[in-house]
Amino acid sequence: MQATREAAEQAPRRRVRPLKPVETGLGKLGRSYENIMANIGGLGMLVWQTVVYLFTGRIPLREVVKQMYWMGVASIPIVMVTGILAGVVTSQQGGYQFTGSVPLYVLGSVVTSSVVLELGPIMTAVVLIGRVGARITAELGTMTVSEQIDALHSLGRDPVRTLVSPRIIAGVIVVPVLVGIANTAGILSGMFAAQATIGLSRDAFLYGAQLWWHSWDLFYSLSKGVVFGFVIPLIASHMGLATRGGAEGVGKATTSAVVMMTLAVLFLDALFPPLLLN
Repeated sequence: MQATREAAEQAPRRRVRPLKPVETGLGKLGRSYENIMANIGGLGMLVWQTVVYLFTGRIPLREVVKQMYWMGVASIPIVMVTGILAGVVTSQQGGYQFTGSVPLYVLGSVVTSSVVLELGPIMTAVVLIGRVGARITAELGTMTVSEQIDALHSLGRDPVRTLVSPRIIAGVIVVPVLVGIANTAGILSGMFAAQATIGLSRDAFLYGAQLWWHSWDLFYSLSKGVVFGFVIPLIASHMGLATRGGAEGVGKATTSAVVMMTLAVLFLDALFPPLLLN
């Protein structure tokens, strides 16, 4: 036995082959794919449970109203400021470009179409990602790491029914209203900015706005609000419930949620023109 042990110690040790860059890259790619699939599965489960609770009437109405006030009424000032600035900037840039042979009343159509079709919905969504989405993720993430979610489970209360579903339903209801407010503020501010900068009268601005206006544009804009109002609280809630690792984990989850919500909103916004405008 002693001789065998000495022979084993004297034998050259086998070196562990380091991983090649290709193998390391494939490992990272596999882990990324696994995380993506896990997030997609979690989002799908939240959607299914929310739909079930909605049609069975088990969503607490009081909590929905509370979330509607917090998401909607409390967000009106920042949404109006965003819409006003979007309308003013669009009007000033359009007025600068239309100083040639283009009739000035066309500016009314440019401002109206730009605000209603794109700037109103997308700017409202970006504002709500920072104000609503980040807060939802931080709240649910803190409840998760402090074991409050586990306490709800032990009491027989489903966190999806009491915490997630009311936020999603409230977002679907209030975000289209906020988009409409942003559109109105943007058009009015663009009209006053055109009058102040290039001397375009209100009648001429409204004439240009009505000349190429389509009723479908309003439906298109509000449809974006419905989709964004569904996606933002959905992703924020999922990331909050998946938080791990204490206070540091809450910060990482919130940052990841903001990035995911922004990318999702931009991706969905890019899908709307080929689906609804062609």
